[in-house]
Amino acid sequence: MKILLITYYWPPAGGPGVQRWLKFVKYFKEFGIEPIVYIPENPTYPLEDDSLFSEIPEGTVILKHPIFEPYRFAEIFSKKTSKTISKGIITQKEKQSFVQRLLLFIRGNFFIPDARKFWIKPSVKFLSKYISEEGIETVITTGPPHSVHLIGKKLKKTLNINWVADFRDPWTTIGYHHKLKLTKRSKAKHKTFEKQVLIATDHLTVTSFTTKNEFQQITNKPISVITNGYDTEIVSEKTLDTKFTISHIGSLLSGRNPKQLWKALYDLCQENLDFANSFRLQLVGAVSDDVLSSIKEYGLSDYVKVNGYVSHKEAIRLQRSSQVLLLIEIDSDETKCIIPGKLFEYMVSKRPILAIGPKDADISKLIEETNSGSFFEYHEYLEIKKTIITYFEKFQKGKLIAETLGIEKYSRRALTKEMSIVLKNLKK
Repeated sequence: MKILLITYYWPPAGGPGVQRWLKFVKYFKEFGIEPIVYIPENPTYPLEDDSLFSEIPEGTVILKHPIFEPYRFAEIFSKKTSKTISKGIITQKEKQSFVQRLLLFIRGNFFIPDARKFWIKPSVKFLSKYISEEGIETVITTGPPHSVHLIGKKLKKTLNINWVADFRDPWTTIGYHHKLKLTKRSKAKHKTFEKQVLIATDHLTVTSFTTKNEFQQITNKPISVITNGYDTEIVSEKTLDTKFTISHIGSLLSGRNPKQLWKALYDLCQENLDFANSFRLQLVGAVSDDVLSSIKEYGLSDYVKVNGYVSHKEAIRLQRSSQVLLLIEIDSDETKCIIPGKLFEYMVSKRPILAIGPKDADISKLIEETNSGSFFEYHEYLEIKKTIITYFEKFQKGKLIAETLGIEKYSRRALTKEMSIVLKNLKK
């Protein structure tokens, strides 16, 4: 079965956006599916990881077509601001410069649904001919960027194809949407595009239960929850840190700033000399200035190591060598649905997870189901502190490990089987 995947993120793109479909493509042929991948020829990726090229199966057909990227012009005003916005890092409103406010307003109101909108028209023209000539029956679009879904919508309208719209993140309810300084007209336009896509597609796949519930209020099209997952990564072994290392892998945006955690860690350093001598906070990936300022404010600067962005393989090594893995989600209703891919990589590392997020977050259900760690709301200072003490005491005895249960169903191979069933069951 031939399928055409339309995606913006593909190697050398780094970060979480590329992982989901790179892994599906990696395993599709085991389930009788031959993927053809369509990507931009000249994209502007905020993060790059050349090591991911090695995961593309030999012989995979890759189609490329040029894209016009407005972010290149935004760099004329401020290269740093343009880069951080494209990474999803948005400074707190009261700390934004005039240039930041201007670029956010332009991004939110002139580029709907997003800055990759200029790829829609040329892609539809290019792919319409290719699909017809190759006899492709099934097209998949994955967003964000959600402009990719508009390519699928137009192809569905003009060609006799099946179309699956895959949402790695929600659209109008995503956490940063309200920060884009949208006018009422722009908000309405986003809602219209979202509804059009949800109604026009043949099948929806989403990564969380909350997103499925939200979309069911808009469309009666079938929706499958196929989460992100973990792969059987082959990386060089790395022994556990001798320090009591609490590591966060991935971007720490301004909204992910758990001050009660920083307070608990500071208080433990003051109250327990052994803890202070052993503790290290390791941050791997982009970290906003707001988070770094809070860490400094709580007196933790001497305990912090900021690694910056590393390759995916190195991130896996760091996860497996850390004593505790930190997972932080923004404290808002809009982020209850977010289940980051790194959660599953955390699980398979067998290191206990310390997660902090909004009430009723989907991640809390998964952590409880798999016995992979502990979840707390932002305000739960005492509970967070007690759990860290428990983890530290086990660390001192050499008995700190996560006894996970039932995580096999979240392997990338098992999830690809689920996706393959969805694709094969499509009917025109």
